[in-house]
Amino acid sequence: MTALLTQFTITEVSTGYWRMTFSNPPINLADPDTITELQHLVGLIESDDTLQVVVLDSAHPDFFINRYDVSRVAETPVAPGPTGLPAFIDTTTRLTTSPVVTIASIRGRCRGGGAEIALACDMRFASLERAIFGQPEVGAGVLPGGGGVERLPLLVGRARALEIILGSDDFDAATAANYGWVNRALPDDELDGYVDNLARRIASFDKPALAEAKRLINRRTLPSPDDLIQTQDVFLGAFSSPTVQERGARLRRRASEVGPDFEARMGHYLADLSADST
Repeated sequence: MTALLTQFTITEVSTGYWRMTFSNPPINLADPDTITELQHLVGLIESDDTLQVVVLDSAHPDFFINRYDVSRVAETPVAPGPTGLPAFIDTTTRLTTSPVVTIASIRGRCRGGGAEIALACDMRFASLERAIFGQPEVGAGVLPGGGGVERLPLLVGRARALEIILGSDDFDAATAANYGWVNRALPDDELDGYVDNLARRIASFDKPALAEAKRLINRRTLPSPDDLIQTQDVFLGAFSSPTVQERGARLRRRASEVGPDFEARMGHYLADLSADST
């Protein structure tokens, strides 16, 4: 089951209930290997007739699934998956349409590509003290390419999606919950217990009822695959732009100047690229 996995660990908590834990040290970047492993995981989810609920969490208390590693963007897998869609879109589409219920339990930074993976889950719960959310791509000169543009407006509305995406700032868990980005923000010491209790409750119900209810809700709440493909194409194509390359160089210099605090407070530093930092 797990021979092909190096970034994810599967724990079979009980009959019908898995926990998938992400770990990609040192700062849990999502990368091309993450996409490949997620494709494999979705295949495992689809092939288990007894599975009813999956909880996705992180082994790193400061990072859930972090932003995409743009230094490897040229390696991003785009070969079509079983749906005929490009790899990441195939994976997230199958995750959202699977009869299995998926819950993201978020502790730490959840930005960019990592935030888009969380958006593809059916539900999201966050640590009130430790979770931080962001779509920083516009601040880096590009745009969210993995579903943020499509899924966020469906959750938070147009105006708040524009605030999140165009502002490229960090958002605390309380604000994310108020906006509808996550189901709710819970005190950190209550998060694991709440999510576990919910997952066990769902796993105790009949799979046909769960699957049919999810299918019917999906009819009006999922983005168009064509829109997702168009956005991904724009995202991947943007990296050849001179303006993106120049801004990327400035960001890398700023990250080198401030060290680990850059990842901790990325939203702040995206707006802190004055002439002094170039």
